[in-house]
Amino acid sequence: MLNGKNILLGVTGSIAVYKAVEIARKLTEDGANVTVVMTESACRFVSPTTFEAVSGRPVYTNLFEGYFRHINLVKESHLLIVAPATANTISKFACGIADNLLSTTYLVYEGPVLIAPAMNSRMYKKPVVQKNIKELAKSGIIFIGPDSGKLACGEDGIGRMAEVSDIIESVKSALTTKDLTGHNILVTAGPTRESIDPIRFLSNRSSGKMGFAIATAAHRRGAKATLISGPAALKPPDGVSFIPVENAADMRSAVLRNFHKSTSVIMAAAVCDFASSVTSKSKIPKINNLMINLKGTPDILKEIGRKKGKRFLIGFAAETGTNIQRAKEKLRDKNLDLIVLNDVTQKGAGFDFDTNIATIITRKGEITKLPLMKKENLANIILDRVSGLKKSKNK
Repeated sequence: MLNGKNILLGVTGSIAVYKAVEIARKLTEDGANVTVVMTESACRFVSPTTFEAVSGRPVYTNLFEGYFRHINLVKESHLLIVAPATANTISKFACGIADNLLSTTYLVYEGPVLIAPAMNSRMYKKPVVQKNIKELAKSGIIFIGPDSGKLACGEDGIGRMAEVSDIIESVKSALTTKDLTGHNILVTAGPTRESIDPIRFLSNRSSGKMGFAIATAAHRRGAKATLISGPAALKPPDGVSFIPVENAADMRSAVLRNFHKSTSVIMAAAVCDFASSVTSKSKIPKINNLMINLKGTPDILKEIGRKKGKRFLIGFAAETGTNIQRAKEKLRDKNLDLIVLNDVTQKGAGFDFDTNIATIITRKGEITKLPLMKKENLANIILDRVSGLKKSKNK
């Protein structure tokens, strides 16, 4: 989603400079053109050559190399991020001091600015530093972190630069059009677990990555997002209301509690179709042959399809094969606006991958076959349909 975006990465003299190398690498991998501007102090920690290697672009350090360098750098930039940002640089920005290439570039830049502070906790808590941070925040600058924990000096406290993943997410959010502002999107994700006894359960291979990607993208695009997820080894997305559940009954209850305030519902969870008819209160001893009677779990999608009203309802169909007819039948049976079909047997499209191959089928019978892509990109294609449905309805 960062393809063609021109990002200025300001790097200042903090031990956290090594994290900035990872930021430059990840932004570049996501398609951004990353231009690094380093202070003299930053160069004492990491060589400019390192940033040139990961970004594939020149690194700038000197205000007096080239004519109007600071002005030329900002002309086609979509965003300026300073990470790590020392107390010194933050204070310069707040006071309008322009004595190096980075501070001068900041003063002429008119686009969105993100700052990730990194310093000792006592420096961070200093009243003058807090005053400068508040003044910059008032002007529209977005601060990411800092986090609390073990500092480079060995002390514990606030001042650690935010995690690289959080910084990357903030960059993507800042560069995303807020076309879903006013939407309240309810998303389900992950598997459910249906207990057999206190130790064993029935479940499936769902990782939850697709649903998490949808909730994250919805939040980036300005929607109020609620994510209801079964057990998944994923960090809940920042800014998203997160509700963890265990089994199908729990998920049904959570969906019905939050359904009334939603404008769209995207059911990406892989809810178990069956549960043990009897759950043993103690561990079932190991035997050669064990018969377990199964019962069906609640059909949450069909239930909310009956009561969806004017909401947009999207379902998923994970199949072993591209069975378009079965997906169409599910769309009609569940009263969906569209369904996302994916064949889990295709390479890169099964569970626990960061990619997917999908076919989107609408209520009108329109079929769109999509190639292998990141789940993040597929999430945005799905949300484009939500945005489009809303626009069509308002015409």
